[in-house]
Amino acid sequence: MTEAIRVSEIFGPTIQGEGALIGQPTVFVRTGGCDYRCVWCDSLHAVESAYRETWVPMSADAVLAEVARLSGGRPIMVTLSGGNPAIQPLGALIDLGHARGYRFAMETQGSVARDWFAALDMLVLSPKPPSSGMEVDWALFDDCVAAAKGAASVLKIVVFDEADYEWARAVAGRYPQLPLYLQPGNHTPPPPEDDAATVDQAGIDARMRWLVERVTGDGWFDAKVLPQLHVMLWGNKRGV
Repeated sequence: MTEAIRVSEIFGPTIQGEGALIGQPTVFVRTGGCDYRCVWCDSLHAVESAYRETWVPMSADAVLAEVARLSGGRPIMVTLSGGNPAIQPLGALIDLGHARGYRFAMETQGSVARDWFAALDMLVLSPKPPSSGMEVDWALFDDCVAAAKGAASVLKIVVFDEADYEWARAVAGRYPQLPLYLQPGNHTPPPPEDDAATVDQAGIDARMRWLVERVTGDGWFDAKVLPQLHVMLWGNKRGV
C-alpha cells in the first residue's frame, strides 16, 4: 500500500501559465505542505499549516482517477505543484499515469531531492531569489539537478527587483546546461480565500517591460522572458 498524497486541490483542464510549458493544456494536482515561506507566496492555501485540514489524503489511484475524470479519460499533461510537491510521495502516481499515457511536469524550489525526479517528463527548478526572504541551499539544489538524470530540466526564476535580476544572472552562470525562463514577480497576492483575486496588473506589466529591457540591454540572449499568463487572465484566483 502506497503512502497517501496530501492534496490541496485538483483542477483543470486549463493551461500552464508560465515557464517552458506556457500555453500547454494541463490538469493541476496541487499538493499541500511546503518547507519554504516566501514573503510573496501566492498559494498560501497549499503552504500554511493553518489550511492543513483542507488538504485531503489521497492514494495515487484516487488522484489519477480524478485527473482522468477531469480530462474525460484522455491523456493530458499533469502539472504537479504546491507548496513544494517534492515533499509528497508522487513516484507511484507518475508510474501509474505513464502506464495510461499521461505525462507529468513538476515545479519545485529545489530543496528536496527524490529519485522519482528522473521519471518526470519535465522538472522545473525554481530557486527563490532574495526578495522571497529565503536562502537557497545550493548543495540540496545540486542534488535535485542530479536526481533528474535524463528528465528534461529547466530553471524558472521570478524577478521582483534589481537584486533578484543580478541573482538570476549568477544562477544562470552556475547552471549553464539548464534552459532559463524569467518572469516578473506577482507582487500583490490576495488572501487565499479571496475569490476576487485582483492583482496590480499594470504594475506587473511595468515590471515585465523593465525585465525585457534589462535582458536585451545586457545582451543576455540565452534567457527567455515570459509573463504569468494565468495572472493576466484570472489574477490569483484559485483553481483555474
